[in-house]
Amino acid sequence: MKKNLQIAVVGAGLMGHGVALTMARAGHYVTITDPMEAARASVAARIGESLGLLGEPPAAVAKILKRIEICETVQGAVAEAFAVFEAAPEKLDLKREIFARIEAAAPRACILASNTSVMPITQIMAGLKHPDRALGTHWWNPAHLIPLVEVVRTEWTQDASMEAMVALLADAGKTPVRVERDVPGFIGNRLQHALWREAVSLVERGICDAESVDTVVKSCFGRRLAVLGPLENADLVGTDLTLDIHTTVLADLEARQGPSPYLETLVAAGKLGMKSGEGFRRWTPEQAQATRARVAKHLQKLEGILGD
Repeated sequence: MKKNLQIAVVGAGLMGHGVALTMARAGHYVTITDPMEAARASVAARIGESLGLLGEPPAAVAKILKRIEICETVQGAVAEAFAVFEAAPEKLDLKREIFARIEAAAPRACILASNTSVMPITQIMAGLKHPDRALGTHWWNPAHLIPLVEVVRTEWTQDASMEAMVALLADAGKTPVRVERDVPGFIGNRLQHALWREAVSLVERGICDAESVDTVVKSCFGRRLAVLGPLENADLVGTDLTLDIHTTVLADLEARQGPSPYLETLVAAGKLGMKSGEGFRRWTPEQAQATRARVAKHLQKLEGILGD
C-alpha cells in the first residue's frame, strides 16, 4: 500500500479523531470535517494529546499534525480522497444523508466506509448509485488503541474494494477482519453481547452480584483472551471436552431473544451507569474516572507488549 494517500474522515468526534490519527500516523494525508465548529476547532489538539499519550515525541507529533487538514465541508474533505471513513452518530437517516453528499463529491473510485457498531451497512448504503465501492469498517473505541477493525461486505461490495480496505488498514498497523455477511453486530459485538446477556442474567436471577461477575471475568478467562481466542481454547482443551461441557451447561444459559427486563428496569429508573452515578453498580465521579484511566493505561501497556 502506497504512503501519502488522501484519506477523508467525516466526523471529528471520539471515533473520528482516532481514525484520523491512525491514518496520519501511518503516513497518509488526512482531511477531516465535522458539522460542529467546536469539534473542528478542537480536533487537532485532541489528536496531539492522544499522540503524546502514545509516547510520540513533540517533533513527531508536529510532523503528524502537518498531515491533517481540517475542512469546513464534506465536499472539501472528500473531493480527492482515496477512501472516506464516516464517523457520524448512530442514526440511519443521518448516515444516509451524509453518504449521499459524499458520493456526489468524491471520486468514482473512492472507497466509502461507514463506521458503526451494529447498524446494517446494507441499509446505510442502499441509496447509493455505486454501492459496489461501499462497505463497513467497525473501529473499536478507542480507535487508535484497539487493533481490530471489522471490514463488512454488503451484497454489492466488490472484492477489489474489500481487498483495498483490508490492505489500507493492515498497512496502518490495524488488525482487519473480513465480515463476509452483513449481520447485526458483525462479529465482535455478537460475541461481546452474548457474554453480556449471560452476565446480566446471572445478576437478575440472584446467582451473584454485578461485582462478582466482573471479578470472575477479569480474574480468569479474561486474562487469556488477548492471546487465546475461544475456538483456540476449545481446540486446546479438546472438542470432546467442549462438547461435554456444552451438553451440561448450554441448556441453562440465558436464551431470551429480547433485552433483559432487569436492564430495562435500570434504564427506566434513570440508572444509566457511570454517567448517572449508578447502573449495575454505584459510581462516584472519582471511581468512574479512575476506571476510564485504568482501561486506557492497560490498553497502552498491552499494545506495547503485544506489539513487540
